Amino acid sequence: MVYICPVPHVKGNMIFSVNTDDLLARQLASMGFKGNTAKAGLDDSESFLLVLHVERRITYFEKPGVANTAVCLEVVRQAFSDHGYKHLVIASTRGETGELFSSALRDDDVNLVVVTHSQGFKEPNTSEMPVETRRRIEQNGAKVYTGSMLTHSIETAFTSKFSGLYPTIIVAQSLRRFGEGSKVCCEIVMMAADAGLIPEGEEVLAVAGTGYGSDTVLVLKAAASKRFFDLKVLEILAKPRA
Repeated sequence: MVYICPVPHVKGNMIFSVNTDDLLARQLASMGFKGNTAKAGLDDSESFLLVLHVERRITYFEKPGVANTAVCLEVVRQAFSDHGYKHLVIASTRGETGELFSSALRDDDVNLVVVTHSQGFKEPNTSEMPVETRRRIEQNGAKVYTGSMLTHSIETAFTSKFSGLYPTIIVAQSLRRFGEGSKVCCEIVMMAADAGLIPEGEEVLAVAGTGYGSDTVLVLKAAASKRFFDLKVLEILAKPRA
């Protein structure tokens, strides 16, 4: 018996293949899932076979960097159109990327959060995002968040003064094996959750890059930094190969 079931955030259906005599088959039928009599290919000794198969398109860039920003915007637009995500978190240092995305998506029903570097990241008492740029992003309906960066805080000071490795630095370097943008995507989603700007436990889109601009788009299950192990990278929609 093959049951076809629509699933949120998936364009099309998921297909459940189960033994017609199995309890799961009867449960699915009672829940209203429609089926046909196609054979599941199971032996009598097998209870059921559950097949979950989703196809996605992934964009790979030959090189990281700002040149990939426009394509990342199109990837995000397509993801919104296909899967109905409600939350988008973007890393933006000087504000150009945040302004581009917030302007392009200002008429969409999306909670857009732009996460900046922390105050004083480069030197004391300075912000890398100009006040006017921040204001324009907010006028587009987005939120701009500036706070402590999870991988650049107290442990960074200890490393700079005494050398050595600390857990946060190990986490950051591990995530960078997938690219700088992937590490930043995980970081900014936790920062936005910590600030109460996105809900924990929901699927969100995250956009970040290498240096400036954007070259990475991920789908994550959001979690606050205190619950780091609940953070899940669900899908990679775009990233550099280099």
